Amino acid sequence: MLSLQINGDRVAVPADVATIADLLQHLQLHDKVLVVEHNERILDKAAHAEAALTDGDRIEIVHFVGGG
Repeated sequence: MLSLQINGDRVAVPADVATIADLLQHLQLHDKVLVVEHNERILDKAAHAEAALTDGDRIEIVHFVGGG
């Protein structure tokens, strides 16, 4: 298990969640329009599959909600 800080909360995720893309899939956010900050660095969507996670990483995820 990895221990990550996601949007200010400590969250344990399975060890096979190795990248930001894996994390978004695990959280069922992979099909949302969002911005991800990994250890205070904003990532382009193209970098999600290559951004490796390690224990203690800080992740901020902001997703957009439409309304009217």
